[in-house]
Amino acid sequence: MTNDALASRTEAVRDRYRSTLGAVPEGVQERLRLAGDFGRLPTEEAIAALRHIVLTDSPLGDRVQQLVHFGQLLALGRAHPARIHARGALHAGAGIADLIGVAETVLITAGVPAYALGTEIIAELAPGEGEPGGARPDGRNGAARF
Repeated sequence: MTNDALASRTEAVRDRYRSTLGAVPEGVQERLRLAGDFGRLPTEEAIAALRHIVLTDSPLGDRVQQLVHFGQLLALGRAHPARIHARGALHAGAGIADLIGVAETVLITAGVPAYALGTEIIAELAPGEGEPGGARPDGRNGAARF
């Protein structure tokens, strides 16, 4: 395979992540580097294709699918991927209130530690008082940021 073909196929995988998450996670970048270095790009292409089917072609739709992933990862205590999918949910049209709803549901199904992780992640994404971005439901200014 030529370097141009490898670069093109690698970029196509990155584009799949950008379309669902709005960005390419650092871990994916590292996996793609290793796959390219050791001739294992087909594995990453297969993962990206499966993720596309599950996330993008889901009857749940992009927004709900990302919220489900966020909740599942909170329940598993997986902070880093939960952050990625919280951002992915916002990218897919969810709001901070949606993320809070998921965290509250996780409180019932997985307990206070999972809820606390969710609120920690949401606090990182939610605007602080006086930040730009418009009015929030509680009357304070600001909108979600990445």
